[in-house]
Amino acid sequence: MKIVTVHHYDAFSTIPNMGNPAGVVVEGDQYSEIEMQAIAKQVGFNETAFAQKSDKADLRIRYFTPGHEMDLCGHATMATIYALKTKGLLEDKSRLTIETKAGILQIEIKEQKGKIYITMQHATPQFKAFNGSKTKLAQSIGLTEEAIHPELPIVYGSTGIWTLIVPIKNLSYFEKMTPQTAHFPDVLDEMPKASVHPFCLEAFDKNADMHARHFSSPYSGTIEDIITGTASGVMGAYFAEYIDRAVQLPKTLTVEQGQELEKDGRVHVHVKNVEGKLNISITGTAVHVKELKVHI
Repeated sequence: MKIVTVHHYDAFSTIPNMGNPAGVVVEGDQYSEIEMQAIAKQVGFNETAFAQKSDKADLRIRYFTPGHEMDLCGHATMATIYALKTKGLLEDKSRLTIETKAGILQIEIKEQKGKIYITMQHATPQFKAFNGSKTKLAQSIGLTEEAIHPELPIVYGSTGIWTLIVPIKNLSYFEKMTPQTAHFPDVLDEMPKASVHPFCLEAFDKNADMHARHFSSPYSGTIEDIITGTASGVMGAYFAEYIDRAVQLPKTLTVEQGQELEKDGRVHVHVKNVEGKLNISITGTAVHVKELKVHI
């Protein structure tokens, strides 16, 4: 039996237990894929990340839900980079690259007023049409079709991980949402393994541009993600593609998430135009919560 040290960090917050929890295993090369999956299952967070050596980038990160491996995870990336930086394992690097299953991505680290902020490049945005039933989709998150915004499209979006972006009329519907995740594969005909990400253009925080919740794929072994980095990146691309095509770029949008779960997260999404294509990155931070010991 092995005893594994997993560090619990909360991403997108500076206050312990107010952000999105991620497990971080600093010495990820020590474990096989089967062991990494077993560790993630025991930890039980939406993602546990494993930092590894890479021959293609400065480091490799692998991400596991309790149910399966993910190509990319925003909040677990924030947690991992924060952990490595604060443990002195990145030397004085302020720019580095990470190898993920979504590609090699750029990371930038800045220290401001004693806090560490991490900017993470996302993969090139992609969108695909949702052709399923709006009625069944609304029912799958505990609402009626009346809650869905009539003028904005429902689309699958990815900046590394596919999720279904669902525009909701206003903030009042969000506390009413009760995800029936087991029904998602039947509703999401085109992408049965996608997650569901409802959002609106109202927010509790007057300084935020959008509010969201994030309901996990039933295959992941979790129900809801507290504050979602990758989906927030998609929301930035969605804003430029579908909400305001005349928006002056570059633009930074602030996404709030987690309030319905008594959390309070913020993701800053940077939208740029690079050679005629949308370029997405996010900025956030993290905080150490505690050390966990897992037996495998």
